[in-house]
Amino acid sequence: MRILITNDDGIQAEGLKILVEKAKKYGDVMVAAPLYEQSAKSHSICVRRGIKITESDCFLGIKTYVVDSTPADCIRYAAYGRHEEFDLVFSGINCGFNLGDDIFYSGTVAGASEGALVGKKAIAFSSHWQGYEGAIAYFDTVMDYIFAHKLLEQANVLNVNFPREVEGIKIAKQGYTHYDSHFVQANGEYFQKGKPHFDLEKEKLDSDVWAVNHNYIAITPLTIDRTDMAAYQEMIKKIANEDKK
Repeated sequence: MRILITNDDGIQAEGLKILVEKAKKYGDVMVAAPLYEQSAKSHSICVRRGIKITESDCFLGIKTYVVDSTPADCIRYAAYGRHEEFDLVFSGINCGFNLGDDIFYSGTVAGASEGALVGKKAIAFSSHWQGYEGAIAYFDTVMDYIFAHKLLEQANVLNVNFPREVEGIKIAKQGYTHYDSHFVQANGEYFQKGKPHFDLEKEKLDSDVWAVNHNYIAITPLTIDRTDMAAYQEMIKKIANEDKK
């Protein structure tokens, strides 16, 4: 199996180094990672300027591209710029969870989602912002779980979040982080501040936020199809009924 790895914390990130080492067990590895941190860039790509791209020997014996753009562009360059052959995309390991509504903003998740858009299976990995202990200790356990239960046959993108201390693994839905966003002015500029309140996710026991807050590794299947299927089906049904009148 050939694995393409990206991240959003940048080519020098500790989480990327951990993921590269862990991934070697599962196949032949190559890397396409951003030159600089791209956190919260979501699924943006660069279409209005050129992109500087270099090859690097920062991972001994592993083909590595350093891309001055986003995680999505890293995957796109490997697929469309270099026509690399790969079977699976790994994105991460992010320094900080990508749970609930943060999934929309995450460059880590976007790197995996772009993998799905180029026709591959993909997994995004994120860890507690204070440390990678859970990811390091339980990475192989998670991969064994994914393969044993054939999760990648049922979903194109999996979003995995590791707490520092682990009680077990849960398949979880996307929850809500209960983030208290606000803007702070300093030196003539505004900065977005705030923090999540995972403890408020009390009712959704099947959510990724609840799972991680209770020391479970959360595995969430994601879709790149943004269609609201319930609304779509209701609209089609309503219009068909109206046309009969």
